[in-house]
Amino acid sequence: MRRRSRASSKLAKARSRKAMPKRRIATVRAESESARLSRERDEALEREKATAEVLRVISSSAGQLEPIFQAMLENAVRISGANFGVLFLREGDSFRRTAMHNPPPAYIEEHRRAPLVRPSAASAHGRLIATKRVVHIADLRTDQAFRDGAPTTVLLAEAAGARSYLGVPMVKDDELIGTIIIYRQEVRPFTDKQIALVENFAAQAVIAIENARLLKELRQRTTDLSESLEQQTATSEVLRVISSSPSELAPVFQTMLANANRLCDATFGLLLLYEGDLRFRVVAMSNAPPAFAELRQREPVFQVSSQAGLGRAVATKDVVHIADYAEEAVFKQQRHPSAVVLGKLGGARTFLVVPMLKDKEITGAIAIYRQEVRPFTDKQIELVKSFAAQAVIAIENARLLNELRQRTTDLTESLEQQSGRRPGNLSIGIRSLWADTAFRHAPR
Repeated sequence: MRRRSRASSKLAKARSRKAMPKRRIATVRAESESARLSRERDEALEREKATAEVLRVISSSAGQLEPIFQAMLENAVRISGANFGVLFLREGDSFRRTAMHNPPPAYIEEHRRAPLVRPSAASAHGRLIATKRVVHIADLRTDQAFRDGAPTTVLLAEAAGARSYLGVPMVKDDELIGTIIIYRQEVRPFTDKQIALVENFAAQAVIAIENARLLKELRQRTTDLSESLEQQTATSEVLRVISSSPSELAPVFQTMLANANRLCDATFGLLLLYEGDLRFRVVAMSNAPPAFAELRQREPVFQVSSQAGLGRAVATKDVVHIADYAEEAVFKQQRHPSAVVLGKLGGARTFLVVPMLKDKEITGAIAIYRQEVRPFTDKQIELVKSFAAQAVIAIENARLLNELRQRTTDLTESLEQQSGRRPGNLSIGIRSLWADTAFRHAPR
């Protein structure tokens, strides 16, 4: 019995020794599978977190692309286990480094020296541009471009220490608009999931660029609409003043100049009538500096230099736009009184002179000034030109109405003298004719 018991015990132990490795293998496999699943889960969560962060930056950036690109590149480099990365945007035949994350000093120095790059066709970046497809190189030092001594590839490999390379295109409507490139400073190729992640970021970058473009267009349209409404309101105000006092030009000029000054963000402005021989009369001022305004009220008529803005407008019958009056020879020479007054008492730096023309002859000018160097925009210049045209129409309307009034008065007096009494119905008819004519000549 003892022998049988011992034999049975030995057999059980033998069986136990044979069975243990299988259980351990199964356990190890289970633990390994669990670790793999956990790792994949963590990686997926990290990718989702990074994507969510980029989307948050996109939604909060209000059309600003720099923070989007920076967040995108930082996440791409970090999650892919790269050392540094660069995002390029296309500018014609060249590419500009628009965002960088963790670049080596040598690469930063190269960027400072040449922010715009034009990759050679043989380089990895050149192949990426040509094919618009992902370029993945396990070791840049084994790439043909490095062996051929391509400058950018040699710089990357030797100065920046780049080894494994991943370049992903940013494509919109089959057009390459940029690239995302990440580098490892060791030979360790990127995985399919890491490549897919960078491709996802590249697609998001394209969407961000398009969103920024659309937002910019919307803002511009809103601004244009706002400016248009403001200009229409200003024009309506001028026309209302013209209609309410068709023969009185002073309120028309003052309203017109104040609106031109305000809408063009000028410091002050003048509306002047031309009296010949380079002499102008100030008929309206808006927000002029006190010392300058006092002088022009005391001496409304003054002669200008042929080199000054008003003098050049007389000669050319065209707009004169001076970016910095302090650099003008007529002011530097200090020879002409009106030029000195404008600079010293008026403090003019940037100014715009728009002539008022009738039958190709100058009748006056609108001049607006800034006391800082800040040129006027094309839209602002066009606005002042429209006010100058309205001023010419207002002057002509006032002249016609005054002539009509004088003729009516003369005719009435003549009839009264001939009849020796007030010509009741006839006088009423003449006044009606005058009113009808005035209405037809009034500006619409």
